[in-house]
Amino acid sequence: MLVAAEASGDDRGAGLARALKQRLGDRVRFVGVGGQRMAAEGVASPFDIAELSIFGLAEGLMAWRRVVRRADEVAALAARERPDVAVLIDSWGFTLRVAQRLRKLDPKLPLVKYVAPQVWASRPGRARTAAQAYDLLLTIHTFDAQLFEKEGLRTVFVGDSTLAIDFGAADPARLRATIGARSDEPILLVLPGSRPSEIERVMPAFEEAVHRLKAERPDLHVVIPAAPTVAEAVKARVAGWPHRAHVVEGEAAKRDAMKAATVALACSGTVTTELALAGCPMVVGYRLGPLTYAVLKRLIRTKYVTLFNIAAQDFVAPEMIQDDCNGPALAREVAARLDDPELRARQVSRQSEALAKMGRGGADPNDVAAGAVLELVGDR
Repeated sequence: MLVAAEASGDDRGAGLARALKQRLGDRVRFVGVGGQRMAAEGVASPFDIAELSIFGLAEGLMAWRRVVRRADEVAALAARERPDVAVLIDSWGFTLRVAQRLRKLDPKLPLVKYVAPQVWASRPGRARTAAQAYDLLLTIHTFDAQLFEKEGLRTVFVGDSTLAIDFGAADPARLRATIGARSDEPILLVLPGSRPSEIERVMPAFEEAVHRLKAERPDLHVVIPAAPTVAEAVKARVAGWPHRAHVVEGEAAKRDAMKAATVALACSGTVTTELALAGCPMVVGYRLGPLTYAVLKRLIRTKYVTLFNIAAQDFVAPEMIQDDCNGPALAREVAARLDDPELRARQVSRQSEALAKMGRGGADPNDVAAGAVLELVGDR
């Protein structure tokens, strides 16, 4: 059983499914919850995971009944299908509820948590909770193990599967031909997030920044790779813009766009690592609900939110958070990079150095994760 509730988890779940099939062939069958990528690997989800893509205290409270209902449905699926192992990917709140139900259903079922809660940043008590709920933790950060092993949780560092993305087939010329951009015309990539709440909170500031930049640079092409979970919402917003923006869908088109872009304006998340791998300089923005921000501001123990900034312990890419995530400020930071090739080159170089610190070039995380899961099943 593979369970993912967000776009990044869907990607990791699909990678793990592929790696397991490579090892086991037709001797493995999947059940669970995921998105389009996991569905392509044989995980038929009983519901759309977009409704579980939640971040924030207020959003979580409003969605509580829905989350509980869906967790019950996952447990019922497990009761029917009797999986040999369950891998619950990211999405701490939802997957913890699923884990608790699966443990009650079958105390002997091996439970794996894939991607650790960020206890190094806030809420360290979650390490003990994870140790009580799971049999194995697959972590994407080298520094996670000591935080969870001291609570008695078996932990395996697999690496970040995002770092294994291959941009070799990406074709920036293909993207330029698709949108009608000449080789000397700038492209601004806009990535407003994969959660509906991110489109609601982040997109307005991104929109204002784009309008300002486009007004000053008529030759600027705007491209928006839309995650499957929010594609329709993004298209609806962009349809009302006073200038053209190209919404592209699918992994191939997204990677073409990342390689072709001059600068990116990105919502904080996995996509920032992808952009860095593509060699694209970026400005990062994020907004939370007021209540969530007020609480997290007291809990967070790191001043960086972007993973490669955390690895570098520096603002390699500028982070515009909460009130700083506004149209004029975002436009100013993006404009500085559009107008200064040397600034772009320096940032790309420092992003690459930070990726090396994160573990780029290591073993395939999907394969390592598959090996760890099968070892756990063998032990049982």
